[in-house]
Amino acid sequence: MKSLLLGVLGIVIIGIGGFVYRNAVEHPSQPLACPLDALVCPDGTSVGRSGPACVFPVCPSPNVSLSDIGIAFAVPSGFNPVETSDEASFAAYESIDASTTKKASIVMRRYAINASSTPLATIQQTAIGGASGLPVSATAYSSAMFGTHRFTVVLIERFEGVVDVAYYYARPTDVLRFDAVDMGADWTNPNLDITNLPAQAALRKLLTTLQGG
Repeated sequence: MKSLLLGVLGIVIIGIGGFVYRNAVEHPSQPLACPLDALVCPDGTSVGRSGPACVFPVCPSPNVSLSDIGIAFAVPSGFNPVETSDEASFAAYESIDASTTKKASIVMRRYAINASSTPLATIQQTAIGGASGLPVSATAYSSAMFGTHRFTVVLIERFEGVVDVAYYYARPTDVLRFDAVDMGADWTNPNLDITNLPAQAALRKLLTTLQGG
């Protein structure tokens, strides 16, 4: 009786194994189809999900994603990454006109908002004139909208060929500051349109692509 039961069990196991093998041969596992949604990159291009985990790949250059800061953006043409110059800065880009040696720089900084402070107070404390070393006058403040973000715009410097304008974006716990610095500008020209300077124009274009924050 025991032998009979073992025989029946063996036949059942063999049968199940044969069924599984046949099913695997006739119906090989199909690759998982990823959702067809797309991730829109800062520069307007898009990427689809891929790989076994169906994750979005990193957006290609000129797009940059800074996950630790929580933002992404597209770097303007002609600007290359350079080393940051101070503890507050987390990214910097530069473009040099070889024919005139004029330099255009974009510098990004982050300032934490103290528990007892406010975004405006943080802006006022960090908007310091380069030549004077003093807080910039409130008359140098304005506001502008780029893309989906509103910025406090502050003329930091216009002296000795340097024009520096800072674009502040306030968040709940910190303030992001984006500086456009043009060196070699015709700063004494009363008709100078600062927004047309290389760094200014490039940064404004960058800010329209800003994601996150």
